[in-house]
Amino acid sequence: MLLKDIRDYQILFLGLFLVLGISTRDWTLRPELIGVAIATCFTTQWILSLVTCTERSRSIGYWSLANKGQSLNLRSALITSLGLSLLLRADHWTTMAIAAAIAIASKFIFRVGDKHFFNPANFGIISALILTPDAWVSPGQWGEEWWYGLLFLGTGGMILQRIGRWDTTAAFLGSYSLLEAIRNFWLGWTWDVYWHRLMSGSLLLFALFMITDPRSIPNSRIGRVVWAICIAGLTFILRNYFFVSTAVFWALFALAPLSILLDGFWLAPRFTWQEKDEEVGVELLTPNSCTDAINRVSTLNSALKK
Repeated sequence: MLLKDIRDYQILFLGLFLVLGISTRDWTLRPELIGVAIATCFTTQWILSLVTCTERSRSIGYWSLANKGQSLNLRSALITSLGLSLLLRADHWTTMAIAAAIAIASKFIFRVGDKHFFNPANFGIISALILTPDAWVSPGQWGEEWWYGLLFLGTGGMILQRIGRWDTTAAFLGSYSLLEAIRNFWLGWTWDVYWHRLMSGSLLLFALFMITDPRSIPNSRIGRVVWAICIAGLTFILRNYFFVSTAVFWALFALAPLSILLDGFWLAPRFTWQEKDEEVGVELLTPNSCTDAINRVSTLNSALKK
């Protein structure tokens, strides 16, 4: 690959989708809201990273040593801000700022051990829908044109092949498609109706770029498959029996904590970007990196005392 970190491709593709949506789909998205989302995500990531590292370092008194050579993890913040810009709509800039700040904060607040279990962009979207009166999501904003689907599959497939999370997308789309097929057959509808319900660019974006976040989903393959099937089932129920147009986002939000339980049932190493980052000489300032650095300093300090 030309770019060494796969997150750079994800940023490139999400930015491409944003430009494509604005230019070809006539989205009512104001450029200043994109700027607000990016600036708020960057600022929140920077503040919370420093606060977290400061608190953990203070206990051993080695702030300067614990953080030497580390840089802010702005890739994650940029990916979250682009995801919010693609999916969330708001009338006021304050709504976008609230969604972005809460999205990043969720990574630092809702954690079990070293793992955050909510997808940041999804958490920000749901929070904005609940807390503000002017936020909304338009699941049909991509229409049903086939070439959007091919673009999403091609770009998403490239990323999933690198991070090894095709199983999650396949389990979600496969089980959801099966449920819709059974319902379509039971009601005696034509298959045109079935394909109409599946040919959604937003559904593919969700399945390829949101539900596959390797840092918040179950670690084991069997856990990811079970988790994705559960989300597909809840999405099916919310969409067809409660008529919730944004069912996929609510389903992911509701079942995100299930990933922690599944990790307990099926143990597996947690996905990490560390190896990719070390290839390009970057060490990220995250709660995990702070913990690792502090532990190394504590070990060194103990050895010197002996």
